[in-house]
Amino acid sequence: MDERDVRLLKAIADLGTGSPESLHEETDIPVSTIHYRLNNLREAGVIENDLYDFDHETLGLGVTVIVEVLADYDDSHEAFGRRLLDIEGVTEAFFTMGETDFIVIARLSSSDTVERLISEFESIEGVERTNSTFAISTLRDESRAPATYDLDTLIEELTE
Repeated sequence: MDERDVRLLKAIADLGTGSPESLHEETDIPVSTIHYRLNNLREAGVIENDLYDFDHETLGLGVTVIVEVLADYDDSHEAFGRRLLDIEGVTEAFFTMGETDFIVIARLSSSDTVERLISEFESIEGVERTNSTFAISTLRDESRAPATYDLDTLIEELTE
């Protein structure tokens, strides 16, 4: 990746779009070059998709619950993690080091559905205990990590 690629990725993160015209306005990189570089970044697996982002609150899934899962399981953490991911509402799951084995984030429609979520976690063989935390408000929900960096930092850390 070179500086132009990083500039494009930063612009995508900041603007929330991969529109070549918008990226050109932001970076002054020619539109034809943007098309070429975006295709290369997709082929390299850096850009995974062109999905639209959702405002979970407006959508009706505004209750965010962060669940620590302590478990004792015989199979791999990947296999156990898949069982956690099968529960409706779970949007992210992380295998962690330390006392907590997994951290799971779920987006739910109401606080009434939290009981269902926890019951489903606790019905999984190997779950010893859960610890749930309600998010009172969202301070940042940014799926595009480059948006949280200064451009100069990204160029310094990511270019060859």
